[in-house]
Amino acid sequence: MYEQKLILITLLIKLGVAAAVSSALARARAFQRLLFTEDRKARQTLGLLAFICIPLTLGVWVRVTVPNFLAADISFETTILLGILMGPLSALAGGAILSLPAMLHHEYLSLPFNLAVALIASLYGSFVEEEEVWSFSPFVDLSIYRWVRRNLRQPRFDRQVLLLVLIAGLEMCRGGLHTMYPNLLFALTSDNWWVRIAIWASAAMVVGIPLKVWNTIRIEQKLEEQKRLLLEARLDALQRQINPHFLFNTLNSIASLVRFRPEQARELIVKLANILRALLKDHDSYVHLRDELNFTDDYLGIEVVRFGADKLKVVKEIDPETLELPVPSMILQPLIENSIKHGLEPRISGGTITIRSRLHGGKLMIEVEDDGVGIAPGRPHSSGVLHQGTGIGMSNVRERLEVLFGDAATFDVTSRPGRGTHITMEMPAAGYEDGETGSTLLPARSSTRS
Repeated sequence: MYEQKLILITLLIKLGVAAAVSSALARARAFQRLLFTEDRKARQTLGLLAFICIPLTLGVWVRVTVPNFLAADISFETTILLGILMGPLSALAGGAILSLPAMLHHEYLSLPFNLAVALIASLYGSFVEEEEVWSFSPFVDLSIYRWVRRNLRQPRFDRQVLLLVLIAGLEMCRGGLHTMYPNLLFALTSDNWWVRIAIWASAAMVVGIPLKVWNTIRIEQKLEEQKRLLLEARLDALQRQINPHFLFNTLNSIASLVRFRPEQARELIVKLANILRALLKDHDSYVHLRDELNFTDDYLGIEVVRFGADKLKVVKEIDPETLELPVPSMILQPLIENSIKHGLEPRISGGTITIRSRLHGGKLMIEVEDDGVGIAPGRPHSSGVLHQGTGIGMSNVRERLEVLFGDAATFDVTSRPGRGTHITMEMPAAGYEDGETGSTLLPARSSTRS
């Protein structure tokens, strides 16, 4: 029988140990992936058991070797966690591992007791819904209050209160076995009823604390997943918006040539077929800059035929190091189209479009410049991702950069009436890591059909 003061101090430290261990595990990305994987393979199950059982088995070893330091042993509560979260086989294996130091210390009832706890907790875990397990509260008084309030309005069976009673009942059984066989099984016991109630409540809280900590991470991951799906849907909508816009303008170009220059119209139709073939394929939200430039070559080929080679010239100043870098798909064509339609087409003598790419300060810089009529006074021009631009193409590109990279990308338009327009985009040259979540946004490519 332990002193009451030692028991109460031990209970407080146990709560701290549970919080510290569960928080430390929750920080590990590998642990998060293993814990929240729905259909684990055998290797993943073993990895998760190793994450949980190794440090807590060491805690049992500390308890049996260090005098009066009892709080490190939370093997009983851990076995319950394994049962309700991982199922019977994992719980049995974990309970056996956790009992090894105690068995070596001649506490021979530890193994059968842990196995019995594992089976009972697993039975409960198979009986309830997953959300009911994750929503279990370590605050016992609040759980009872909610149970009383719900059942006064509409009586029903509460599985969370069942888990609370189950933990308390198993802790009572452990205490009773310890009283009967004090050297064969470890447990905290007391003749004082208030201390006994504190022991039972502490066991429930030690089970509830990891559930609360890990459920917070689980909810954050679900929110991140919903955010990612929302971004993918938004990007897909933007992609679908630009394709009909491009197609409409190209068909107008073909219609203007059919009657008077049918050969050129036929050439445009062939090039348009090549473009549509590329658009109809499944592709990623990101492509290499090399592929994006190849796509714009077909579009420029259409425009050169329509304008004439003497009126539309294209100059490329591309840094070879940038060709294999990922960029958002269809990011250049709307800007080139904007330069032709609003910059060069109103100019009788035509002009030149210059496309540049280079690395600057760890970022990819892409420029599209024309020597056309520029943006007339009074028309909006902008500097920065969040400002409004001119036309559906410019707005589309700006919004996609904002969605994908946030403040890590810039979109700047500089125009001088009568002398041309200069568009500059800057974006991360490799993966873009979000500062709050630490998640890499750029490599998370989504397959879309345009």
